Amino acid sequence: MEKTFSELEQLGPNDLIAYINDCIQHDFNKLVQLLYRIDVSEEKLKYILQLNPNEDAAKLIAAVIVERLAATKAARASFSTTNKIDSPIADKNEDNDEDLERF
Repeated sequence: MEKTFSELEQLGPNDLIAYINDCIQHDFNKLVQLLYRIDVSEEKLKYILQLNPNEDAAKLIAAVIVERLAATKAARASFSTTNKIDSPIADKNEDNDEDLERF
């Protein structure tokens, strides 16, 4: 079963590792597509796997996925427009009202 970003974020570390192991064993292409969709750097992942040949690959991949999802979430939060747009406009409108009152 393919997981969405939000479903992956909800998985605990052990569940994510189990999901990745399942993909490795039964549908490696699904794992490759997942890593592509999340935008995990292939070079970075290869480097990490080469540096840690005796580590569980699923555990290393899970760590990279968690790191990437956190970076994506932080980037989305930094581009959030809910309060950033409202405050400057409200302040500007207040300044304009003051300017109009002078006339």
